[in-house]
Amino acid sequence: MSENSAQFKYDEYGNTREIYVYSSGSELHGNAFINKGTAFTWDERLRLGLVAMLPPSVRTLEEQVANSRLKVQNKESDIERFIYIRSLFDRNVALAHALIKSDIARNMSIIYTPTVGLACQNYSSMFRSANGLHFYPGNIDHAEDVLRRFQQRDIRVAVVTDNQGILGIGDQGAGGIAICVGKLMLYTQGAGIAPWHCLPISLDVGTNNEALLADDEYLGWRHKRITGDQYIDFIQRFARAFRNVFPNALCQWEDFSKQNAFAIRDTYLHDLISFNDDIQGTGAVALAGILTAMKIKGETLSDQVFLIHGAGAGGIGIAEQIKTALCESGMSREDARARIFALDSRGLITTDRDLLPYKQKFAKDPASLDWLQDEKDLRLENVVQKAGVTVLIGTSGQAGCFSREVVQAVLEHTDQPVVMPLSNPTDHAEAVPADLYSWSRGRALVGTGSPFPDVLYEGASYRVGQANNVFVFPGVGLGTLASGAREVLPEFFTAAAYAVSSCVSKEAMAAGTLLPPVTDLAAVSLKVAQAVGEAAIANGVSRSCAFANFQHQNDPTRLKELVRKMRWSPDYLPLVAM
Repeated sequence: MSENSAQFKYDEYGNTREIYVYSSGSELHGNAFINKGTAFTWDERLRLGLVAMLPPSVRTLEEQVANSRLKVQNKESDIERFIYIRSLFDRNVALAHALIKSDIARNMSIIYTPTVGLACQNYSSMFRSANGLHFYPGNIDHAEDVLRRFQQRDIRVAVVTDNQGILGIGDQGAGGIAICVGKLMLYTQGAGIAPWHCLPISLDVGTNNEALLADDEYLGWRHKRITGDQYIDFIQRFARAFRNVFPNALCQWEDFSKQNAFAIRDTYLHDLISFNDDIQGTGAVALAGILTAMKIKGETLSDQVFLIHGAGAGGIGIAEQIKTALCESGMSREDARARIFALDSRGLITTDRDLLPYKQKFAKDPASLDWLQDEKDLRLENVVQKAGVTVLIGTSGQAGCFSREVVQAVLEHTDQPVVMPLSNPTDHAEAVPADLYSWSRGRALVGTGSPFPDVLYEGASYRVGQANNVFVFPGVGLGTLASGAREVLPEFFTAAAYAVSSCVSKEAMAAGTLLPPVTDLAAVSLKVAQAVGEAAIANGVSRSCAFANFQHQNDPTRLKELVRKMRWSPDYLPLVAM
């Protein structure tokens, strides 16, 4: 079924209320946004030319979800479960999202981390149907024409990757689009942005992954990655086309390599409504965990000394967000930077090294550190000891580097150390929570990047809060769209962090938990969206919402109504035959 065979009708809040259908019979099954499968009612079967094309029994959506859950449970592995849910999404988006919502904690680990990493690696061999857009040097000149084919879907959010920095597994070529698809499914689950308003985009500039280049099944552009001016020109062509076709849509940059991630984010800060989730989303969710820890400890951010081990996009993004929060609390930029230490594979980042631009802002002048005597003082444990670190964050991908000795060094400076091993997937985590609780005798406040089971230590049960970006980016997207913000400000992410932290209950904090449970995703996303929208109003960047007739008029109460009512939930919409 073509994109123009259905027309979405919206209410004053920009939420889809019914779909006008211009085709009938078997063509209906080809549009996943319309297809209801066995849930087509008798009336719909008569009106839409489906008589005798389905078995006689009519199932409700709830019955379809129950049947689909049983099929998922019976699969032998998570990658097979991923394939099933993705295939279901390609046939029937409402049912797929209703299925995911029925057990969001479990299903999120299937459609996103950690299973999506395997999907990226096996994208070509697993390929079943096309999802999203693949731009490469052979078609980038036609980007604007290609994007215009999707105008009828009223695109509101696009997740865009160049496939180079996928999770902890690096360059995955064309397979990186699975990340975009997964993120957009979470936009729907968290922020209620309908699937037809979402567009996954791969910027296939080649791959340096030799295994992919040698694989006869590889479906991507079979060339080494373009670099330099050629790469910049490619990105510029895409950004210009996207801005021209979707001037009011949000562009989320995803999984770009370190320096490219920062350069692209900063270049298009004012030209596109855009942000980089690996930098800013990671920074915000880590800050949220730290803010919760401050409530538990009864201390302030300015009381802490921070160490980020791992200076990639995520690590420096966390450093940026901590600095922003410290400055918003009244600290000068110089004093804020002085409290943040960053380490990469060579140790403490210092100004006497040849550094990429994105690392320079957190490099330390060796002359300013009287304890820095020789190269051994650049190492993790020594920096923790001598700098007085109280908050330890890992984004290095080095499994086990937060050793007993490192944790005990942090304990010399605080009774309740904040330790957040954030690297994904699980086997890349800098430490496992069970060890952290044991080494600290239950005193550590722990947040992780991957999901971990509850930990039982000396009769007490600890729920390990997962610092998952999903708590941030859907709400940032919804708040940005509802407020009509013309750019995504750093203050949005501070607001998001405070909102996420506020969703941790008093009971959870009493048990040392730093983040809300994933089961609260929709409620957290609403709170984040409201906070972001209010930040847009406060910072003077809000305008009329481009996707709704009802407008917030810079009134937080009206904004709250808009944010709540422009959300789509996974249910079957009325179909009107035309």
